[in-house]
Amino acid sequence: MTNPVFQRIHDDISRSDIVLYMKGSPMFPQCGFSASVVEILNHFNVEFEGFDVLQDPALRDGIKEFSDWPTVPQLYVKGEFVGGCDIIREMAVSGELGQLFVSKGIAPRAE
Repeated sequence: MTNPVFQRIHDDISRSDIVLYMKGSPMFPQCGFSASVVEILNHFNVEFEGFDVLQDPALRDGIKEFSDWPTVPQLYVKGEFVGGCDIIREMAVSGELGQLFVSKGIAPRAE
């Protein structure tokens, strides 16, 4: 991997079970789509790490190229790209997202 942004993304998604590349932070999303995915992840009560693409133009462009997906937010689970906001919403409603977490061994946070 010669692209330093790709290496950073690879390191990020290898280090955490759930990674969300988003506009803003999990505490302060800066767009409705990012806020929606954060809300869904919070509903499932799973730990995740958010990375603000607005703070780094190279990351904002690089994540789109890395995943071959044109929009942000982007969700990764156990190193695999899952999708953007619409896909995550559909998976949450259908039960697929919860099943994905279970199949990957991701349990809800302890309260």
